[in-house]
Amino acid sequence: MTKHTFFFILIVLSTGAQAQNASNMIRNNNVVRDTAIKKDLIDIAKTLFSIPGKPKMHPGEKKVFFSLLPIGGNVPGGGRALITSTTAGFYLADRKKTYMSNVTFTPYWNFKGRFGLPLRSNLWLKNNEWVVMGDTRFLFYPQETWGIGSGQEDNNVMVNYKYIRFYQSALRRLKPYLYAGLGYNLDYFINVRADGPGLSDFSGYDIGTGVGENSFSAGFSANLLYDTRNNSINPLPGCYLNISVRNNSSRMGSKTSWRSVYVDARKYVSLNTKPHQQNTLAFWTYLWTGLNNDIPYLNLPSIGWDPNNRSGRGVNQNRYRGKGLIYMETEYRRDITDNGLFGFVVFANATSVTEQDNKFKKLHPAIGTGLRIKFNKASNTNIAIDYGMSKGYKGFAINLGEAF
Repeated sequence: MTKHTFFFILIVLSTGAQAQNASNMIRNNNVVRDTAIKKDLIDIAKTLFSIPGKPKMHPGEKKVFFSLLPIGGNVPGGGRALITSTTAGFYLADRKKTYMSNVTFTPYWNFKGRFGLPLRSNLWLKNNEWVVMGDTRFLFYPQETWGIGSGQEDNNVMVNYKYIRFYQSALRRLKPYLYAGLGYNLDYFINVRADGPGLSDFSGYDIGTGVGENSFSAGFSANLLYDTRNNSINPLPGCYLNISVRNNSSRMGSKTSWRSVYVDARKYVSLNTKPHQQNTLAFWTYLWTGLNNDIPYLNLPSIGWDPNNRSGRGVNQNRYRGKGLIYMETEYRRDITDNGLFGFVVFANATSVTEQDNKFKKLHPAIGTGLRIKFNKASNTNIAIDYGMSKGYKGFAINLGEAF
């Protein structure tokens, strides 16, 4: 698998070398933009309910921009739940020199003992000298799985377990837009049980699949980041590259020792001919692969289990799982109205996962479209309503912020 990793990184670095001058991009992106001509749902609410406006914020003034979305929707594994997504965007220092930080909290529950408490954060410190990233979750499942590789559309089992995740990393700036640092990663899958024949028999995989098994993994990661975006909630033209190598050791309490690498590359190209309008072509690809054996089943690369759980729109989460996974997506984003209140996207993606023999053999495509409604123009946060489809699946997804 290491040859796939090397080839993928080589392609990414070659593409990045052909990009436009990053200094010019980020300088333009960090300009404090006048949002007076823009409209969002907050403006609509102020008009409808005669809410007085607040004094205009002065450059450099600290403020938190909240977006809240309470909805009822489908959750992975089937069924519906009450979901409340809250996103807070804010600057920890002068916004002309510091990227926007964000915290996202998306609890859900279905009144039948199933719930989730995920909290994610990206904190950019003064002058972008440091970035601190966190991902903490406490989840109660069941969730469907299709085994190793492509599997069969109508052949899956439901897996019940509780899941605790604690990921934290801190990266120091080496040069403009380039960061390096260390992280700590902990995964704890509790009381793993599957319906029917049992997860081990169904998947043909015997690590982390025993009936009632607890699977614990912990270790450190080495991280390299290149990021010219100033707002990850809704990125402006720029580029992004993240390489993370994780080492889980029995000395850290892991049930088995294993290593993995995750390489994530994104590029945003402006097609804009009018100022203050969204007209962007976005590209995203990632490679996620294990570097040795003994990886617990639920830690294997799986579609929809990227760090932000946003890949595979139009595909069931967990549909494809293997020792290695390659993902590619392209999206076109465009405003419908001049004031930015409404917009649309069209997207297409494809997934390839290693089969039982650890070889990539098949490509699984999906397509879709979506509506965008501006919730908060200050943080550029959209309500994203997407409809995606692939072979054997179709469905809606509602989120705050862009998929990537």
